[in-house]
Amino acid sequence: MADSLTHEQLVAWLAAFRDSVHEHRDHLTELDAAIGDADHGTNLTRGMDAVMAVVAADDAPDTAAGLLKAVGMKLVSTVGGASGPLYGTFFLRAAGAAGDASTLDAGAVLGMLRAGVEGLAARGKAELGDKTMVDALAPAVEALADAVANGADLATGLRAAAEAAATGREATTGLEARKGRASYLGERSKGHTDPGAASATMLVEALADAVG
Repeated sequence: MADSLTHEQLVAWLAAFRDSVHEHRDHLTELDAAIGDADHGTNLTRGMDAVMAVVAADDAPDTAAGLLKAVGMKLVSTVGGASGPLYGTFFLRAAGAAGDASTLDAGAVLGMLRAGVEGLAARGKAELGDKTMVDALAPAVEALADAVANGADLATGLRAAAEAAATGREATTGLEARKGRASYLGERSKGHTDPGAASATMLVEALADAVG
């Protein structure tokens, strides 16, 4: 099983996330229509198409940190609403944690993801239970941390992280939103899965697929 994240796998992660966003664009938009602006699927599709244009360019950065920074900046500039700045912050903070290494071992991947999630949470001023992306991403990071601490390889740890993200995503259905437009609905936001948690789960699942 894989125990590191290579540059090729990093590119494969971004491509797999783009493909998943395309496949589930209408579902993400339907989730957002229930409690938000009905544009999450459309906006994220546009953003990931722009990201992959950067990745495929002849002058694309050849380091993990450089590529993650370019991704973050592109998402901030192309994705509207709250998700652009949040996803952009995730990748920019991840870039800062990646350092100069060309291949990231399990500990480095954990540090990269943890920094990204902490940055995203700070940007959105969100905590667990607020019915946001954090409800999927924070459990994913903790599952990976537990796996790494117990000696699991990176592929196994990321699969556990993806399962934790999916569990967190499902848990948002019963929560009352405390952030963003969905919070205006109060109790009526219950019974709807958070679209950000849904796309964030796809992000973690794509990483697990790219490494595993």
